[in-house]
Amino acid sequence: MCDSNSQHGGIGKTTLTQLVYKDNSVKEHFDLQAWVCVSDEFDVFKVMKTILEEVSSATISDSKNLNLLQLTLNEKLKGKKFLLVLDDVRNENSTDWEMLSTPFKVGEHGIVVIVTTRTDDVASIMHTIPTHRLKTLLEEDCWLLFAKHAFGINSDAHSKLEVIGRKIVKKSKGLLLAAKTIRSLLQALNFSICGR
Repeated sequence: MCDSNSQHGGIGKTTLTQLVYKDNSVKEHFDLQAWVCVSDEFDVFKVMKTILEEVSSATISDSKNLNLLQLTLNEKLKGKKFLLVLDDVRNENSTDWEMLSTPFKVGEHGIVVIVTTRTDDVASIMHTIPTHRLKTLLEEDCWLLFAKHAFGINSDAHSKLEVIGRKIVKKSKGLLLAAKTIRSLLQALNFSICGR
């Protein structure tokens, strides 16, 4: 999953992926699940160690033996349906991805890896199916989300604030993270004013 505009984060890749990951029907479908936030540093050893800790519920020693980690993870995944999310991948090194993906080849059709990224280059290195590109929210959808959370159910009672609210929404440029952040700030401001 990647941004349609690779210059911006905050479009909702992680939020959408979390909804899928936490869905009960998804949980029931897979034997094991793991979520790894990768971000700037794509250290194959650390990522694999985190995955292994997630699927085995145990702390793994700090031994730097990548082969041992691959073999151990391979054993844990053999015959299992496994969902892995690699969130916010930025590394464009195909060799790193090859080393990381080695243990996943044992699962036949039971292993699904979802990668969120900001760039097409990362998506092209990691994908085996077409990339799903997210787009920004339409301004009206962004407004509805904003109004619901800023004003509550009875948003009509705040019609005087709609002009200002719509200007704020326009500045968010349809980015889900921006809309959520503004909403949180407004809720905090509302609490602060009401709490006095």
